[in-house]
Amino acid sequence: MNQRLIIGTRSSKLALWQAEYVKSEIEKNFDWLKVELMQMTTKGDKILDAPLAKIGGKGLFTKELEQAMLDKEIDIAVHSLKDMPTEIPSGLCITAITKRLDAGDALVSPKYKTLDALPEGARVGTSSLRRRAQLLAARPDLKLLDLRGNVNTRLKKLDDGAYDAIVLAVAGLKRLGFADRITEILPLSICLPAVGQGALAIETRENDIEVRDMLGFLENEEMEKCALAERSFLAVVEGGCQVPVGVYATPVISSTATNGKALSVEAVIASLDGGTMYRDKITGSMSDAKTLGETLANKLLDAGGINILHDIGLLLDRQ
Repeated sequence: MNQRLIIGTRSSKLALWQAEYVKSEIEKNFDWLKVELMQMTTKGDKILDAPLAKIGGKGLFTKELEQAMLDKEIDIAVHSLKDMPTEIPSGLCITAITKRLDAGDALVSPKYKTLDALPEGARVGTSSLRRRAQLLAARPDLKLLDLRGNVNTRLKKLDDGAYDAIVLAVAGLKRLGFADRITEILPLSICLPAVGQGALAIETRENDIEVRDMLGFLENEEMEKCALAERSFLAVVEGGCQVPVGVYATPVISSTATNGKALSVEAVIASLDGGTMYRDKITGSMSDAKTLGETLANKLLDAGGINILHDIGLLLDRQ
């Protein structure tokens, strides 16, 4: 095997933290291997003056890295799992999904400690239609404003007074040492996370068997099942980060399961204004993760979610 491994990564501080984490774990296990990082800029990093919904959601933060892997400029890529499209380019695969740090969304505000404490008409920044819809369902009086940029940029905009509060992923804040900025972790009853939020995905070339075998130690089996259920749900509803869909799978204790654990999957499809929401939960065997995600997706679509997604698609096409 080649004694040099090149990891492709976006150049934001959070992406570099993630890549450095994977690099250090590989070096701990294979001290003979020289591991290097190659920083790249994706379409999602370049276009910062438009909401994600208007520039498309699938592959915004992964396509350039994937092309570099296919061109053999890099050997593996490290992504936030929530950025990964459900369809992986031919010749590539997700080799490992790490343990999830925290799936939740965090409210960050210099003045107000909770979502309930925000005054009527408070300005809340988020780049996610998923967060926007669920926040408006809980607090329809809020003024939701677009917010782009990396974590540091978003926090600076908040500190400069452009917003009363912003919403960011808990995992990203913790990884960058900003846990003390979290004023409230939003309850899952209010805001279900994005698919795979809080976990990392390591993508490789499908035929690089040695590399795939080597990276197997990074795989978290429980998170792999959770991710399979969540990504199967998303594949059925065909949504990306530009569609207000939240889904969260988690192992639960079960006296009937063979290993004492079952899989619980909860999901929501919401209208852009939060006025209509279809939300449900399903529980079953961990071995049926894919079927659980697909079944829940079809259940929500049949309940009326398909009409929401159709209306949103028409609206975004007009914008």
